[in-house]
Amino acid sequence: MRTFDYSFLKKENIPSSIVGILLAIEKINAGGDLLRQAYPNVFMNLEDIARVQSVKASNAIEGIVSTDKRIEEIVHQKTEPINHDEKEIAGYRDVLNRIHLHAMDDQFRETTIFDYHRMMLAPAGLPFRGQYKETDNVIMQVNAQGERSIRFQPLSARETPKGMEQLVLAYLEGSQDSEINRLLLIPSVILDFLCIHPFIDGNGRMSRLLSLFLLYQSHYGIGKYISFEQQINLHKGEYYESLRVSSLNWLSGKNDYYPFIEYFLTTLLSCYEELDRRFSVMKGKKLNKKRRVEETIYQSISPISKEQIHALFPDISIETIQKTLAALLKEEKIVKIGTFRDAKYLKKENKH
Repeated sequence: MRTFDYSFLKKENIPSSIVGILLAIEKINAGGDLLRQAYPNVFMNLEDIARVQSVKASNAIEGIVSTDKRIEEIVHQKTEPINHDEKEIAGYRDVLNRIHLHAMDDQFRETTIFDYHRMMLAPAGLPFRGQYKETDNVIMQVNAQGERSIRFQPLSARETPKGMEQLVLAYLEGSQDSEINRLLLIPSVILDFLCIHPFIDGNGRMSRLLSLFLLYQSHYGIGKYISFEQQINLHKGEYYESLRVSSLNWLSGKNDYYPFIEYFLTTLLSCYEELDRRFSVMKGKKLNKKRRVEETIYQSISPISKEQIHALFPDISIETIQKTLAALLKEEKIVKIGTFRDAKYLKKENKH
C-alpha cells in the first residue's frame, strides 16, 4: 500500500529555483490586502472575469467546450445548459462558487471531496458522482500515430478508499507542522490525488478545484481574481510533462515531487505577476485614457471586451474605449474576436 509522508518537505534541501519562486510569491502576496482595500470595485470585477475564465479553461483542458457567449451565460446563470458538455461546465461553476464563498468554512476531508465531486457531476446526472471508483482505471496517452498506451497506473479501486483516507490525514498532519511550507505541501497533495485518481471521471477538474480550495484556506487567494486554471491551460504541455516526471516510481514511493511543485508554483506566480501588471497600468498616473486601454489589452493573456475594460477603469467611458479600440484596430495593433456585443480584443502577435 502506498504511504503518504510529507516530512521530506522540511528535511530535504529545497531547490534554489523553488526558493526563489516562493520568495517572489510571498513578496507580491503580502501587498494583496492593501490593494483589495484600495480598489474594492476593481477586485469585484476581476473576480467576475476570472470565474468565467476558470470555468472555461479547466473544462477545456479535458476537452469539454462551448462558445464563449454560452459559457459566460452559464456562469452568470442567465441560461440553462443544453447538452452534456454545458452540464459539465455548469457543475464546475457550482463548485467554484461554493469554494469562493465557503472555502474558509469547509474542511479538507473526504466528505468535502465527495460533496465537491457530487456537485460537479450533478447537472450531468452521472450515477457515479460523489463516490470512489469501483473498477481500476488507467491514465492513457496517444502518440502521433494515434496509438494508445498506458502512461500511468493509478492506485487500484480496492486500495483507493484507504489511500484517500491516508492522503487527507497526511495533509492535516503536514499543515499543522510549522516547518512545512503550505506552498510546498499543497502541490504535493494535489500530485498524490492525481496519482490515486480516485474517481471514474472528473479527477483533473477536481484537482484544480482542490488546488484553489487549499490555496484559499492558506490565504493565497490570487486564483479568485486571476484564473489559475487558465494559466494551466495556456501551458498544458508543461503541465502534463511535470506530472509525468513527478509520477515516475510513484507506486513505490520513490518519485520526485519537485518538478510538479516547481510547475505549480511557477503557474501561481504567473497569476500574481498578471495581477501586478494590471495594477501597474491602473496606477500609472502619467498614462492617459487611451494608453491605459491599450496597455490593458497588450498585457491581457486572453481576449478582453470593452465592458471588461470599462469595469477595470470606471473613469473611462464606453465611448472613449470604443474610439480607442477602433484606432488600435485601424493601426493593426490588436485583433477583434467575435462580432457586435460579443466582441473581444487581443494584442496582435508580430510574425517574423
